[in-house]
Amino acid sequence: MAYKNLSEFIDVLEKENELIRIKEYVNPRLEIAEITDRISKSKDGGKALLFENTGCDFPVLMNGYGSEKRMCLALGVHDLNDVAKEIENLFHLLSSPKENLLDKLKLLPKLGQFASWMPKVISGRGECQQVVMEDPDITRLPVITCWPKDGGPFVTLPIIHTKDPNNHSRNVGMYRMQVFGPKLTGMHWHKHKVSAKHFNEYKKTGTRMPIAVALGGDPVYAYAATAPLPENVDEYMLAGFLRKKKVELVKCISQPGVEVPADADFIIEGYVDPADELIWEGPFGDHTGYYSLPDWYPKFHITAITHKKNAVYPATIVGIPPQEDAWLGKATERIFLAPIKMTLVPEIVDMEMPVEGVFHNLVMAKIQKDYAGQGQKVMNAMWGAGQMMFNKILVVASPEPSKEGESGTYNLSDYLSVAKDVFKNLNSSLDIYFSQGPMDVLDHSCSKMGFGGKMCIDGTFKYDEEKDDRFLNEKSLFSAAHAGELLKSFPEIKMINFSLIQQEIPCLLISVEKNRKLHVKELHDAILQFPFTEGIKMILYIEHTVDANDLPVALWRFCNNLDPKRDHFISKKSSSSDTDKYLACIGFDGTLKTKEFDDFYRDWPNIIIADDATIASVDAKWERLGIGNFIPSPSLKFKNQMYGEEAVVAI
Repeated sequence: MAYKNLSEFIDVLEKENELIRIKEYVNPRLEIAEITDRISKSKDGGKALLFENTGCDFPVLMNGYGSEKRMCLALGVHDLNDVAKEIENLFHLLSSPKENLLDKLKLLPKLGQFASWMPKVISGRGECQQVVMEDPDITRLPVITCWPKDGGPFVTLPIIHTKDPNNHSRNVGMYRMQVFGPKLTGMHWHKHKVSAKHFNEYKKTGTRMPIAVALGGDPVYAYAATAPLPENVDEYMLAGFLRKKKVELVKCISQPGVEVPADADFIIEGYVDPADELIWEGPFGDHTGYYSLPDWYPKFHITAITHKKNAVYPATIVGIPPQEDAWLGKATERIFLAPIKMTLVPEIVDMEMPVEGVFHNLVMAKIQKDYAGQGQKVMNAMWGAGQMMFNKILVVASPEPSKEGESGTYNLSDYLSVAKDVFKNLNSSLDIYFSQGPMDVLDHSCSKMGFGGKMCIDGTFKYDEEKDDRFLNEKSLFSAAHAGELLKSFPEIKMINFSLIQQEIPCLLISVEKNRKLHVKELHDAILQFPFTEGIKMILYIEHTVDANDLPVALWRFCNNLDPKRDHFISKKSSSSDTDKYLACIGFDGTLKTKEFDDFYRDWPNIIIADDATIASVDAKWERLGIGNFIPSPSLKFKNQMYGEEAVVAI
């Protein structure tokens, strides 16, 4: 379904009872974000929120993509899997043998559809240019400040258009923009991004790089800007495919070399000058749930701002999951399953990115396994697939076939069933593979920014060639009494979660207060000296301030704070029941890292929470907002998990 503009999408949300209009004044600085955080963490992502009184001329739409239903409405589908099925059918049609004229003629309608999805530049001005600011001033827009330690207000849903100066190919991406003044923002593109490559080409020419930023329009545009497409695929072709209608573009007014969607709500035009000094940008409360640390980024000089009449300013917040961005990630997971399956990993059956893994940190893949070593083959293929190169922890699963030869089944989103099967098949000393390579620059656990360790847990059933007959797959009998004994023996242990063992998943989570070098490794070795730890295959160590019994939060903190290659230690020992056999248990240090205890020389960021003043302000006006029963601030849960007011400084 193609929406005429963002306003039409808002009308549909309201018709579907997916929108709340808020007429009470809400400050774009911190208050909008705090209200949205409470709503987005409520059941099923809550509702979309239209803040109509912001102190500016424009309302603000928040949480527009924040549920499965709204994500489907934005993409015009009944189910996110529908898109993957359509892509898979197209692949099959185009790749099938064409033996006669009739077979070839059957292709013509599909080829015509391809043509209808291609973006088209139209003449004249678009709806996005109905109003031209005489003196462009981005501070007249309700740009929100999300979190108290943010460097300032940030544009959080910008659809950024750049072109390669050599071949003029277009890239449409999404990179946050910190506002520094009426005509100046930062341009936060990471070195791995296509726009950064375009910038490097402009550096060679010594000329200014024209850029245009769109806000609003058909909601599919923002999704397409986040999609992990190959460099040579136009994001607006994907948008055209999703909306079943080509995207109409118009030339910018002050930067005519760049085209933008005619139906956008706002267009911010400008340039980046390679001769400029970089600007110190950040920090910013990011999708990892931690503040991304400040760094140097290019300056974006604004030359024009245009907008449609009755424009709506779209924005989002990111932070401790779950947030709205989880549903953008879910769409990518579903939509790009088919291309990965058809072109790179034909044995893949399904893929899942748990919200606790904040996209790159944790990915689960279910495969059809037919030979020994296939799990490692999938590992290498996936780590070489576009943005999957940033993946930190990959879990590969494949249920054991039945006696009749049929593959076992389970739903990959049933995490407990998957974990039970993975651990049943796991030899901790043999089936976990470590590597290193490019990582998301937002990953603070890496010793070097953008480069760190990763691991693959091969939880597939094993053929004889993959087994070690000396390994004893013994059931763990760990109990509450044993947990009590460990707590008594080791005062640095603050909490033990053994609930997974009770569900036949031999894994412990331990909250530990680290106070010396090699502390966690030594603790791990000491714990495994107790006979009752036999059968435990993995222990996850987390910060002492984290509640180990709150499994989603503990896993989120663990995944963020771990460099798997650096922070693991494997213990093997003879079984007490059979000395010819051995048991193996791997430990992972998912605590914060410092120079003193870990020889870690980067700054360590803090988690993101709202400040007391904002929480109190929103509490006071909640009844006047008309958004339902009172919801306390999610930040209250994390107050005792802070490291102090600022980030822990490693140097």
